[in-house]
Amino acid sequence: MTLENFGKTGPGLYLRSPSGVIGAGLLVLLILVALSANWLAPGDPLDMVAQPLLWPGQDMQFPLGTDSLGRNVLAQLIHGARISLLVGFAAVLVSLGVGIVVGTLGGYFGGWIDRSLLQVTELFQTIPTFLLVVVVVAIGHPSASIIAGAIGIASWPSIARLVRAEFRSLREADFVMAARSVGHSDAWIIFREILPNALPSVIVTTSVMVASAILIESALSFLGLGDPNVVSWGSMIGAGREMLRTAWFLTALPGAMLVLTVLSLNLIGDTLNQVLNPRLRGL
Repeated sequence: MTLENFGKTGPGLYLRSPSGVIGAGLLVLLILVALSANWLAPGDPLDMVAQPLLWPGQDMQFPLGTDSLGRNVLAQLIHGARISLLVGFAAVLVSLGVGIVVGTLGGYFGGWIDRSLLQVTELFQTIPTFLLVVVVVAIGHPSASIIAGAIGIASWPSIARLVRAEFRSLREADFVMAARSVGHSDAWIIFREILPNALPSVIVTTSVMVASAILIESALSFLGLGDPNVVSWGSMIGAGREMLRTAWFLTALPGAMLVLTVLSLNLIGDTLNQVLNPRLRGL
């Protein structure tokens, strides 16, 4: 493949977008930090290791200072990246699993199957996402896995509606009719013909949903409904909100990490939308 031809492919078009490259670079850096948390900041980030409320730069052993209990802020930020990203991606996997199945069955088969699944989808959509997550977490033990599952269960209707719409528009397409005419089964048509063509819009939506899941987890931790055995950016903001006047960095630093993470995912989503949508790239 020549360099000119590569520039016309999906990866080539993505790399030609500065915002997409910046977003992907930020996300890769955050993932590497999360994966290397035990090496970059060994030990328990919740341990009290120094004098409370050291400011950033005051003690180079703790470059970002300490909180009101003498815990290393830098270590908490690094380990918080692991929890935030883990919950965000795990929640979206749950949403994708449920949403794709529901949307595929309803959009492809139609009839009473579509009507029944659509009613279930609308029932979930009548309940505010955050409220449903709070209820599920409050009923169960507030662990990272429960939180991820609750966010995924509350978020799948948007994926289901998107997949359903794609299947309804593609099930009568010429290539699908050709597959039926040669005797391919419904499973073949769904997984080999329609679903691959529906995935681009799902991929774009997934990046936005990861950002939303991270924000929901942070909000839960801010309210004290997060996993008490781990540190997250939301719990750091919640713990530092009472010292905004005297130690504003305790909320500003985890808040900045959240902003960078959500920004990177939004930049990736916008770029993927331009790359995967022919109408937006002028094809």
